[in-house]
Amino acid sequence: MRAAAAFARLSPPPRLVDWSILALVVAEVASGLLSFTIGTADGWYVLWFHRVAGITLAFLLCLKLYRVRNRIRYGEHWERSTALSILTAVVAIATLATGIAWALGAVSVESRVLYWTVLSVHVGLGLALVPLVLAHMSTRFRLPRGTDFTDRRDAIRYAGLFAAGALVVRAQETATEVLDTSGAERRFTGSKPVRGQGNGSFPITSWVADDPDPVDPDTWTLSVTGLVDRPLSLDYNEVDPGTERRALLDCTSGWYTVQDWQGVRVGDLLDEAGVEDGAEWVRFVSVTGYRWSLPVDEARDALLATHVGGEGLAHGHGAPLRLVAPGRRGFQWVKWVERVEIREENDPAQWLVTLISGFD
Repeated sequence: MRAAAAFARLSPPPRLVDWSILALVVAEVASGLLSFTIGTADGWYVLWFHRVAGITLAFLLCLKLYRVRNRIRYGEHWERSTALSILTAVVAIATLATGIAWALGAVSVESRVLYWTVLSVHVGLGLALVPLVLAHMSTRFRLPRGTDFTDRRDAIRYAGLFAAGALVVRAQETATEVLDTSGAERRFTGSKPVRGQGNGSFPITSWVADDPDPVDPDTWTLSVTGLVDRPLSLDYNEVDPGTERRALLDCTSGWYTVQDWQGVRVGDLLDEAGVEDGAEWVRFVSVTGYRWSLPVDEARDALLATHVGGEGLAHGHGAPLRLVAPGRRGFQWVKWVERVEIREENDPAQWLVTLISGFD
């Protein structure tokens, strides 16, 4: 009886809980995908929100599961949609469990579920959760009432749930710091360290379908074209690897590494080619068609690397040439670069290309 009374005090109306779960799932997917593009600490709040919203979602799921516990336990009012509801609950719990396990250090970068890292599984489950929640809600579709948005008690309940989520996140951070839990050592992005120098010290990953055959440096050329006075075409021996830079590579699959890179500074290439007035963006294009663009001023300070840790780049790490873009996430460090294009406008289609490059 006490539990039921506490539940009644804490829980918003059932229809509002369902819509709140949908809103939080969408917010989690949006903030998670946005976090993929954040490589510097000034975007910390996106990842903080993602974690707090995840804990708040867990609270709401507990409230919902408590409300329907008898229906599931005793088979009361089972319908065809019940199986969908159970599947949705299982995927939601698995999504939260993999995220919490990653944050607490219960799994490492090397931990795999079949081929995928635990963080990648967390992302995949989160994406699958959106259509499942939508399908679940369609079976019992009820629009919120106007009073749902004006009830002061519900506003206090939601504020309390969100505040509790923030307290849980902060408590976890504090416990990690006090206990010095090495398995939970992470950047603000959630990525965990991979230490060592050179090709063999960090994983080989490719975005979606990018997996070309090894590029022959004897036939490969680098072209610098677009809004330039003097287009360039350089073979491998003409790419001067005289610039060295230590930079942090933060991969969206959940690891980061600090490496010493060696190659040619993009700004030196731009100076040699002569950038025309009106140039705002530099696009780096892979042999697979994959590409990413940087503002000109940022691109000048980037590196096109031929070596890492004193070793020539391995094919899996982007040989003969890969972009090193400090402050950017790993999927923006284009591998197997063959073209540098100076442009007036950004290239919004690059987001689409990240999904289809490499497919025949």
